[in-house]
Amino acid sequence: MGKRIFSTFLLWTIVGAALWSQRTSGALLLIAVISVMTLREFYRIMEAAGYSPFHKLGIFFGGLITLAPWLEVQFQLPAHLLLPLTTAVFAVRLLGERTPENRVESLCSTLFGLVYVSLMLQYLVRIATPLSVDGTTPSGRLLLCLWLVAVAKFCDVGALLTGLAIGRHKMSPVISPKKTWEGAVGGVIISMAVGALIAWLGRRDLPPHMTPLVAALMAIPIAALGIVADLVESVLKRRANLKDSGSALPGLGGFFDMSDSLILAAPVGYFLFRLP
Repeated sequence: MGKRIFSTFLLWTIVGAALWSQRTSGALLLIAVISVMTLREFYRIMEAAGYSPFHKLGIFFGGLITLAPWLEVQFQLPAHLLLPLTTAVFAVRLLGERTPENRVESLCSTLFGLVYVSLMLQYLVRIATPLSVDGTTPSGRLLLCLWLVAVAKFCDVGALLTGLAIGRHKMSPVISPKKTWEGAVGGVIISMAVGALIAWLGRRDLPPHMTPLVAALMAIPIAALGIVADLVESVLKRRANLKDSGSALPGLGGFFDMSDSLILAAPVGYFLFRLP
């Protein structure tokens, strides 16, 4: 528990320092690094499960897909074409570099990683990237991004502490034996409180419709999807017979263990924020 608390504190310190000093550039760099490292660990899980994804080239294209909204704004590149073009590249490469026994698994695991990790986390970039015609300030966009991350991650903290204190009823004993319904409810309540607090503190920069009450209600689906995403990662790790996705963060596991709750939350948050 001590290592987990220390790593969490260190992580939030790094995030805060990057946003404070580098603003939008720091946020985009952090998102890109987290996305690439998460995809790297995802492909390692797929390899441990017996699949053979296109590891290095997949990570390269994954980084581009995550940063696509920023590339579109900066260089007028058609971001929506990146994933179809990447699919075409791997379909061609598949014919000459994999055996008949694992071609389907290689293509599916590679593309699933690009969609589930890179494309989904792309919506954090969409939230953070200022547009030329924008009703939300760059600071407001950063605050929305921070709100989303805080709501999703504090659900993990709330669920852990509530589950340890009063957890009795197992949520999914086969997939994740330690998760309880009491912990899930506690996590959602903590997320609602955090979401409302940030909305109140940042009321000058956030969109007018995002009052503390609205923010608390918006936190419910974000927190719930974070729990679902955590269970999805548990399914993948169990398939590969792994406990953690990596060991980059003492007490927290790997980057995938850290970012899993953001994967499903990012596009839903973008939709709820009603950004252009």
